Amino acid sequence: MVKCWNILLIVVVTISLVYAKKHKPTIPVKPIYLEDGESTHLKDIKQITNGGTNAEAYFSFDNKRLSFQAITGPLGETHPCDQIYSMNIDGSDIQQVSTGKGRDTCSFYYPDGKHMLYSSTMAYSSYCAPVPDPDYGYVWPIYKEMEIFQVDLGTGELVQLTDNDAYDAETTISPTGDFAVFTSTRDGDLEIYSMALNGSDVRRLTYTPGYDGGPVISYNGKMVAWRADRPIGQALTDYLNLLELGIVMPTQMELYVLTDVNNPLSVVQLTNNGKVNFAPYFLPDDSGLIFSSSILSPHSSSSYFILSYSILALLVLVYLYDK
Repeated sequence: MVKCWNILLIVVVTISLVYAKKHKPTIPVKPIYLEDGESTHLKDIKQITNGGTNAEAYFSFDNKRLSFQAITGPLGETHPCDQIYSMNIDGSDIQQVSTGKGRDTCSFYYPDGKHMLYSSTMAYSSYCAPVPDPDYGYVWPIYKEMEIFQVDLGTGELVQLTDNDAYDAETTISPTGDFAVFTSTRDGDLEIYSMALNGSDVRRLTYTPGYDGGPVISYNGKMVAWRADRPIGQALTDYLNLLELGIVMPTQMELYVLTDVNNPLSVVQLTNNGKVNFAPYFLPDDSGLIFSSSILSPHSSSSYFILSYSILALLVLVYLYDK
């Protein structure tokens, strides 16, 4: 087992996103204030939208636009589940990308900037897929109707990249622009796979029981990082029972990295703190990850951290910010 270090670190602000057809960004009335110590690491924070329910924004390859999912505007009132949108990074020129059917998630630009992929339940129903029963508590839905689509941003033409009775989502494209990674239940568990950008050459990357999800690829295209819940004993039985119902309970997740995308055995565990660690993303020089974690809070709210490592071992972790 690789020894893991807990770390304290950078706190950043998450921006909310909203849809409104081709308008200038909404400027917040009140200024944005940083918490004590945050100004050491953050500057020029700007709120570019205001209102609606919005999430999961990703930059285009030229860093000029964002793709994101939202429930907002007139469509959000008549179809109250996520659809896919794009906008300039200043919040202007917001465009609806998806069809307005089904429940959508996990959008990502192709390298050419002319295509985007996202996951949707629209192939099975034009209506919103149902949300989980609240009696189960805080859970995430795992829709077996969720498939991955490619859309031409100029014509709106859709190409379905996956077609099976399984959850296919959480897709990101390599910065090298030649392959993608995604999460799927096609083999009976939530595992991570790679594929060519046209949906071919699907390869399984993870093999341990439990939820492996949210994969991202390093800038050199050689590594993959993700979040995982690796339950054992009764906890594994409970996980599998919930998965059979189409839900997971994300109460504990650790971070892992595959140091060689072509070798499923090259797995290194990066955190081991028993908390919720998620949303990893490689630093531009691939020297580490920025990620979100609840390790500072007994109430499971999240802050952002940076983890420095080498391919062979974790290196020095510096306390950049300690409340």
